[in-house]
Amino acid sequence: MITIDDLVKRRGSRTILSGISFQARPGRVTGLLGPNGAGKSSTLRVLLGLDRATSGTALIGSVPFVKLRNPLATVGAVLDGSGAHRARTGRAHLRWVARSAGLPRARVDEVLEIVGLTNAASKRVGGYSLGMGRRLGLAAALLGDPEILVLDEPVNGLDPDGIRWIRTLLRERAASGRTVLLSSHLMEELAATVDDVVVVNEGTVVADGTLDEVTGSHRTLEDAFFALTTGAP
Repeated sequence: MITIDDLVKRRGSRTILSGISFQARPGRVTGLLGPNGAGKSSTLRVLLGLDRATSGTALIGSVPFVKLRNPLATVGAVLDGSGAHRARTGRAHLRWVARSAGLPRARVDEVLEIVGLTNAASKRVGGYSLGMGRRLGLAAALLGDPEILVLDEPVNGLDPDGIRWIRTLLRERAASGRTVLLSSHLMEELAATVDDVVVVNEGTVVADGTLDEVTGSHRTLEDAFFALTTGAP
């Protein structure tokens, strides 16, 4: 389980996060929804140990990310693109990640097949499309077969087939008892993928519950989001 409790992040006189609290549970896909600048990425960066909170906690199970004994086997994450050097091939990048984590080399070809990059594995990353880069990042996140996936805007750059593919993958991960946390501003896609929704606006949580609970009496999640973030009825 991911547990975010009263997370506060200040940068100078600016408050980025103001008491963010929610959980992402095993067997569920949890969507973190909010407009640009709402605090979604900042929350994920604190969770993954890439940034430090002013106060509050962000825990993987019962410990912060930086204290995990085997991070890649516990959490797979994709935040900004693939993270690969443009001059490397996709396969070389994954082999380097696998070796640094003590994972078997054979796992590289397994994840390349999972994400549909087998035929592009020998191509340099600099020649990848945006969607291919997203798939490569996801391949790296899956190398350790982690219990938790954390994804920031996972469908950016994917074509319709790619969007359907990643939706299926995330649902399968949750169905196997794993935890999936993703952020997105694409409400139609989020509504088709998630079980639970956390709506963040101006650094605070304005709604937290199942998809049906957050949508409430509104016709769509988009309508509910508009009401929650603007105060409209």
